[in-house]
Amino acid sequence: MVRDFEGLIAVVTGGASGIGAATAAVLAERGAQVFAVDRELPRTEGAVPGVRHLVADVTDPDAMTAAADEAAATGGSLDVLVNNAGIGAVGTVEDNDLEEWRRVLEVNVLGIVNGTRAALPHLRRSRSAAVVNTCSVAAVVGLPQRAIYSASKGAVLALTRAMAADHLADGVRICCVNPGTADTPWVQRLLDRSAAPAEERAALEARQPSGRLVSADEVAQAIAYLASPMAGATTGTALTVDGGLTGLRLPSGSR
Repeated sequence: MVRDFEGLIAVVTGGASGIGAATAAVLAERGAQVFAVDRELPRTEGAVPGVRHLVADVTDPDAMTAAADEAAATGGSLDVLVNNAGIGAVGTVEDNDLEEWRRVLEVNVLGIVNGTRAALPHLRRSRSAAVVNTCSVAAVVGLPQRAIYSASKGAVLALTRAMAADHLADGVRICCVNPGTADTPWVQRLLDRSAAPAEERAALEARQPSGRLVSADEVAQAIAYLASPMAGATTGTALTVDGGLTGLRLPSGSR
């Protein structure tokens, strides 16, 4: 096992489940002391060695500042921030009211703003500072019934590149991952609410050339690569983990 995060302190938002929990586990396995931030404690709190859980809502800037300060004070520094917390929404531009638009944008975009602003004073003092945002292929591919979600993730992609330019001189690398449809609790909840969950899942799997959903661990491994000190020349990069959805167009019947 590579121990490239040995001695580093990492904060992962949305760390109680799905991609966030997988990322916290991977970083801890590779030597980091990890603070997983979420609105509620997970049912399996304490199950992963090296991961400590903090309760905070990414839409609350004061709570995020307190979480970043606690992580830095407890661990002695703050070196890695993974802005992973996010929510989804289904529908066209007409289907959701403005309150739903505000809710999704507040979590998915302003949540990254709050987390990054809270962490930057500490990250500037680190020699291995990195921020990784969880974006989505929805930022670059038009997906049906995902108007709000796509708008929010398009903003995340643009924000990632802007922050990378702004903070390169601070010694802070900033990148993002663009997962395809991932096998996470949020996706399963969407499927459970559909009229035909099995058929809907099959359609999501078929949409990706690989013929399956992306696993949370596969996305976590991509996040760990971008956050690692071994990727010191990588910044402003969007790493796609989507089973070929964005870049491949396979012949009919080839899979």
